Amino acid sequence: MPTTPAPAISHPTPTAAAPAPPAALSLEERLAFVNAAMTVRLEEAAVAYEVNSSHIDIEPVDLADVVTLPLTPTLQPRTPYPTPVAALLQRAHHRLLTGGWCSGALVDEDGARCMLGAIRIEARGDRGLEGGAAAVLLDAIRRQFGDHVDSVPGFNDSWTDGRHPLRMLDQAAGLADARCL
Repeated sequence: MPTTPAPAISHPTPTAAAPAPPAALSLEERLAFVNAAMTVRLEEAAVAYEVNSSHIDIEPVDLADVVTLPLTPTLQPRTPYPTPVAALLQRAHHRLLTGGWCSGALVDEDGARCMLGAIRIEARGDRGLEGGAAAVLLDAIRRQFGDHVDSVPGFNDSWTDGRHPLRMLDQAAGLADARCL
């Protein structure tokens, strides 16, 4: 049997030219792409940080702890409060500012005093005035730190520096003045 030749298949010739290679990006375009990529990475890192640190308890920052003024022995007390307990607490505050603060003793070897030691020296032997000042101070402390604070000396000795005790003496002076004590 004779074989018949297979019909010829004609292939169409390409009429379109091959696509041109992409043009190089300008500097601005590359910076825009890098900025977008970095923004995505930073957002992912922020979410990861929030997830990884969500179990950590934090305390709000009290601006009175952050904003401080230099303490110098030449500080002059403010205008004294007109009420006796408030004036005593104000004098005790000034005594700690100028003479120094300590913990663990009424007076240390350098002459620095604790909160109660400053109240006692400024009361000048008036036990009633001293007791009233200590009561108002304890009330001010409990308002700020809760009822678990059992005494002024206990509160004073729980700190490593005098920033909080000084602030509490100042607040107690204002409280005593508001109560006309």
